[in-house]
Amino acid sequence: MSTVSPSRAVHGDEDAADTRAVPRAAPLVRWLSGSGTWVLILDIALIALFSLISPGHVFWSLQNLQSMLLTGTVIVLLSLGIAMLLGAGGIDISVASNLVFSSVVAALVIQGMKPYGILLAIVLGALAALAAGAVFGVMNGILIGLFDVNSLIVTLGTTGIGMAAALLLTGGSDIGGMPAELQSGFGLNSFFGVIPVPFFIAAAAFVILWVVLRKTRFGSRTLAIGSLRLAADRSGIRVGRHLLVLAVITGALAGISGFISLSMYGATTVTGHPNDALAAITAVVIGGTRLEGGRISLAGAVWGAALSIILQGGLVVMGVPSFWQLAAVGTVLIGAVVLDRIQQKRRPA
Repeated sequence: MSTVSPSRAVHGDEDAADTRAVPRAAPLVRWLSGSGTWVLILDIALIALFSLISPGHVFWSLQNLQSMLLTGTVIVLLSLGIAMLLGAGGIDISVASNLVFSSVVAALVIQGMKPYGILLAIVLGALAALAAGAVFGVMNGILIGLFDVNSLIVTLGTTGIGMAAALLLTGGSDIGGMPAELQSGFGLNSFFGVIPVPFFIAAAAFVILWVVLRKTRFGSRTLAIGSLRLAADRSGIRVGRHLLVLAVITGALAGISGFISLSMYGATTVTGHPNDALAAITAVVIGGTRLEGGRISLAGAVWGAALSIILQGGLVVMGVPSFWQLAAVGTVLIGAVVLDRIQQKRRPA
């Protein structure tokens, strides 16, 4: 009986499922053949296109680019968590609901702690958002990993639970009155007036997860579970516990996204994230992470998130109605899945 050994699992970020011995191509050739490279090229092409055709070339304005970076920070954080979980054969469509719930918890903590100092209130609010997101992930992870319930069903259910909890805590209306320092010192602050501060949190999360994926047993085991769960289980990997940890990571990243959203707008946005889960999943699939698991591309997820934000931002600048924007994102998702299937069929058996 053959099993998958964790030590033999591939640590790669691109096409990480292929464990067969093949001649290694030159680094440039490997990069050009990577599943996320064409997405990066498309990102650059769309930036050039929208910069040329937008009225007054407003797409290339500093204000618009900063806005896209801020929005992209949230989508990137959600995408990184989904990519890790998807690589192990799971999925989380509740990340947007988690984001909203975590932002509400953070807002309530900040409101309650303001009399004791603004800085303390903001720090505790950030920790509360992180904790709320992680607890949300624990709930998902227990059902997915320990009770072996299908992750799509679980997170579909927790999507409704999370939104209901957020609406219950807020009474159906957004919580405002956040300290001005939350926006000026963090959410809308930027280095050298160009790069938003929250962007660096997404960059740090990417680096940490990239190292985990490529350099640790945890990353190898994630890929092994996604490649063949039964074999991973028989080789000694505690699959259920591993999926629980991945769900907590995904939840924690959604919690951080919730705090960033709160700091950007200075208020909760309970009804303001209906398409974030779709955008994040689209980014991950477009970037080359396999839906069935076994292959993760974190860089591809970032380029995929950028594609979603650039496309949406360009359509907004061009005055395209919101329903067409949603249709465009859905079309891109379907196209990415079809392309992935074509590439799989072309690979040698």
